Amino acid sequence: MRFSILIVALITPLYLVAQFSQDSTSVDKLYLEDQFYAGITYNFILNLPNDASQRNFSYGLQGGFIKDVPLNYERNIGLGLGLGLGLNTYYTNVRAIQTDGDIQYSFPSDAIDARRSKIETHLVELPFEFRWRNSDPTSYSFWRIYTGIKLSYVINTRSKFVGVDADDQNFKESFNNNDLKKLQYGLTFNFGYHNFNVHVYYALTRLFDNQVLFEAEEFRIKPLRVGFIFYIL
Repeated sequence: MRFSILIVALITPLYLVAQFSQDSTSVDKLYLEDQFYAGITYNFILNLPNDASQRNFSYGLQGGFIKDVPLNYERNIGLGLGLGLGLNTYYTNVRAIQTDGDIQYSFPSDAIDARRSKIETHLVELPFEFRWRNSDPTSYSFWRIYTGIKLSYVINTRSKFVGVDADDQNFKESFNNNDLKKLQYGLTFNFGYHNFNVHVYYALTRLFDNQVLFEAEEFRIKPLRVGFIFYIL
C-alpha cells in the first residue's frame, strides 16, 4: 500500500503542472509529448500448472518518466526512453512455504481452508518505446500508438498466505522470496486517444527462476498485463 501511495504522490504534482501548461496560449514548435505516465492493469497469469488457477484480483500499478525524442520535423514520430516504478500482485491457489530458507510451492493441504495466496513484486522499470501520434503544438487531444519493450529489475518480492487451520483459527504467513527472476522483460503496446489509452504488457521471461519447481515440475508462469495508461505533458 505504501508503494502505491508513493506512485500516486509522484504523479499528482506532475498532473497539476501539465494542466497549467495546457492553459498556456503560447505555441511551442519544439514541444515534447507524454513525458510522464501512470497506469493500472489486471495481471493475467499464463502457463499455470494443471489444476492451478488464478484467484481474487491480481492488479498492477506503474508510474514514471519517459524522455520523448522526436525523429521528424512534425514531431509525430519518435522514441521514448524512461525510468519508473512498478507494483504487481499475482493471486492463485498455490501456496508458498518457507522451511529453513528453502521455498516450496504446492497446493494447500486439505486441512487448510485457503482464503488468499499471493506473490507481490516491486520493480524498477525501463520502458523503451517507438512512438507515433497525430499531435501538433496546440492540440492536446490526439491518437497515439506506442510500442516497444520494457526491462524490469525486481527490488523486492513477498509471498503472503491467509487461511483457516483445522482448529478453525485464522493464520497468516508472509516472507520475502528470493527465487524470482531479478531481470525481467517483455513487449509493450499502448493505444488510445487523449486520456483514454489501453496498455498491454506480454512477458518474455518467466516470473520464477528456471530451477523453481511446483509439484515436481518446472514453475513456468509468466504475466500478461492488460489495463490503462495515462500520459501527462
